Amino acid sequence: MDSGAVGIRVTKFSLLGLGITAGIQAVIVVFSGSVALLSDTLHNLTDALTAIPLWIAFSLGRRRPTRRYTYGFNRAEDAAGLLIVAAIGASAALVIWESIRRLVEPRLMDHIPWVIAAGIVGAAGNELVARYRIRAGCAIGSEALITDGHHARTDAFTSLAVVAAGLGAAFGAAWVDPVAGLVVASAILWLMARSARRMSRRVLDGIEPEIVDEVEATIRTVPGVRDVADLRVRWHGHQLRIAASIAVDADHTVKVGHDTAHNVEHALHHQFSHPISALIHVNPHGLSDAHDATAHHRN
Repeated sequence: MDSGAVGIRVTKFSLLGLGITAGIQAVIVVFSGSVALLSDTLHNLTDALTAIPLWIAFSLGRRRPTRRYTYGFNRAEDAAGLLIVAAIGASAALVIWESIRRLVEPRLMDHIPWVIAAGIVGAAGNELVARYRIRAGCAIGSEALITDGHHARTDAFTSLAVVAAGLGAAFGAAWVDPVAGLVVASAILWLMARSARRMSRRVLDGIEPEIVDEVEATIRTVPGVRDVADLRVRWHGHQLRIAASIAVDADHTVKVGHDTAHNVEHALHHQFSHPISALIHVNPHGLSDAHDATAHHRN
């Protein structure tokens, strides 16, 4: 699987789908005056535009490593994820500003049936994009893409708040519109906190413990591996980078040790659907003095 190409395809579809959704809603905002719909439209537009940094990041990630960037460019994906979190926060601030302004200056919206229809369109469009992003993000291990998918899913629920605002306006309750906008803002802030926590973990090389357990279990199944030590796993964009020391029989030849390490890497590639980069060190099993030369540096 060319995971970078998958990511680019998903971002193109997301940009098109949410762009169309936001465009339809923007037209209705102009002649309805709904602050809840305006808030939802701005959020959908922000969500659509977050596909651009992801598109750039996936394109960079497909480039080969250079002498300056010897690990490649997969970290650009994590940087794009942080930009998405910032965009979520900016949209929340704008929604809160508009909602408070409309509470101070209440006004009933016009063309209520169209506002309700726009809310339904927004919910449907966002849910379709959310499912596509999350499914693809899980397949290639992209936290940034999954975050963007949850962003779109929250937009789907906030679009339903627009429907509630329209129904409130139909009964003459002008306050429902800005209150619905504040409800939207609360959902956006909750999403921002959740996404910031997950992306910060990625940036700090955090990893799900169950993935570490799966890596270790896979290594131990390889014939010739007597023990596993110094296991380290982290995400590099949507690539899993693995470093581990394996112990093999001390009387094995260098070739046998090399082949065992190569078989470990091969097993890891088959175990995970994500791109894998594994660095496997071979230790002689049972020799306690094998690392005496560097022990004082480790201490």
